[in-house]
Amino acid sequence: MIFKTIFNCLIDFNRFYIFINIILGLTFCSCNESNTEKERKIFRYNSENGITSLDPAFARTQDNIWAVSQLFNGLVQLDNNLKVKPCIAKSWEISENGLQYTFYLRNDIFFHNSKVFNNNKSRKVVAADFVFSFNRIIDEKTASPGSWIFNDKIAENPFVALNDTVFQINLQKPFPPFLGMLSMPYCFVIPKEAIDFYKKDFGRNPVGTGPFVFSKWNEEVKLIFLKNEQYFETENGNKLPYIEAVAISFLDDKQAAFLEFLQGNLSFFNGVESSFKDEIINKNGTLKSKYSSKFKTLITPFLNTEYIAFLIDDSLKNSVTHPLYDKNLRLAIHYAIDKKSLIKHLRNNIGYAADGGFVPIGLKGYRKDENLSYNVEKAKYYLSKSKWIKNKKAIVLYTTKDYLDICLFVQNDLKRAGIDIKIEVQPASFLKEEKSNNKLNFFRGSWIADYPDAENYLACFYSQNFSPSGPNYTHFKNKEFDKFYESIFNTVNETEREKIYYQMEDILKSECPVIPLFYDQSLRLINKKVKNLENNPSNSLDLKNVKIE
Repeated sequence: MIFKTIFNCLIDFNRFYIFINIILGLTFCSCNESNTEKERKIFRYNSENGITSLDPAFARTQDNIWAVSQLFNGLVQLDNNLKVKPCIAKSWEISENGLQYTFYLRNDIFFHNSKVFNNNKSRKVVAADFVFSFNRIIDEKTASPGSWIFNDKIAENPFVALNDTVFQINLQKPFPPFLGMLSMPYCFVIPKEAIDFYKKDFGRNPVGTGPFVFSKWNEEVKLIFLKNEQYFETENGNKLPYIEAVAISFLDDKQAAFLEFLQGNLSFFNGVESSFKDEIINKNGTLKSKYSSKFKTLITPFLNTEYIAFLIDDSLKNSVTHPLYDKNLRLAIHYAIDKKSLIKHLRNNIGYAADGGFVPIGLKGYRKDENLSYNVEKAKYYLSKSKWIKNKKAIVLYTTKDYLDICLFVQNDLKRAGIDIKIEVQPASFLKEEKSNNKLNFFRGSWIADYPDAENYLACFYSQNFSPSGPNYTHFKNKEFDKFYESIFNTVNETEREKIYYQMEDILKSECPVIPLFYDQSLRLINKKVKNLENNPSNSLDLKNVKIE
């Protein structure tokens, strides 16, 4: 009934967007070959939050990352199991001390045809292009949010082109996850000519090497990429990509975008909101039978830990004025939350109840721990040991409207254990600023992996990473934890590193600066005409192998 009401309210709104899409489709067709849009193999998806730039240096949000990844390539890339594999670099060597990475580049890769080049066509990618691209990332004038990936890691002369096909990176200290980090969009290669020509407008006029070429961008309406006929990757001897174009729309209402998907105007739909998830997904996470003939689902692990956290800075030691500094109260809150029930009722079993530490399922460092299970008796035991029980000073949990349902669930569970909390909803940007500036004692958060290594999660609790300059929003400080963290970088053996991760997680479980609620899964609804659309735990969007029947 709720779904039908939503549908009726949005139908007129939706017709307006259909009209715009038809007009844009006709425009798109008139600008290229004589084929009609219906005859073209076009992959269509919606970017509800909008795209701010197509410059890899600013590929910070998922919307930007998905779009940029269609236009550019890096030295390496990740497969569906998050294993590093070649891309522009056909092979590489890492020195025994872990300080020098040498990449041997392919010599058959070209930038997209563009007026930025002398011949108004293209030129070959060489090692000097990576020197330029990486130096641009760390240049303060660029102000790239991705500069952190090289900060405190690279040596004095970090990026060197030994010749056109050999590129070297020099580090000041070993960093075992470094190779995986180079797969991030920040590290995609760009031509210097394009920056010289477009300057700050490069993000609106991208020139890359990727499977698709930038065509048109009608802001707030549609963005068009066309097939790169000169793309270098193949599959079973067939040139990639298979589809002719990518069309990205910008409906900022997820329900309206979902209606577009139902009508066949979008190739896939990412995620399902709580307001209409029950219409589509059964409680066991499967697709309802009435939709099985219309589309299919793809559910994969997603390296995202959803959690609630506490600010436990040493300046807040007074447990009367700052009761959450008391570890007993934090442990009481932990044991009072029924995470399995949360996943079942709020997420229709899309995701995994957090049964380990902060490191999610899918990374070495995750380990199931039965002692962390929901236990009201344990919650009441730790509550009785807390100093809060004597004065019951108000506790406020801060969140955004998108996660209010989760926080209301937590509030209800805590109340059953004898812990009354209040919930305050804030705009996402304001909450992020307040959290970074240590003004929130209790808040909901999520950590999505920047690169596939547990170190990326555990760095959130290293004392040298205190916010606002780092990701340690809890201001957790523990000498033993810091010692383990620092030892990671001199431990090349993966098995030994994994043991260190376990020890660090044990400290976090004992001190409880955060309470992981669940490890996420990505849910994609896919039009039955779309084939070969896959995913990996980074929730990437790779369209070069996609076919449309």
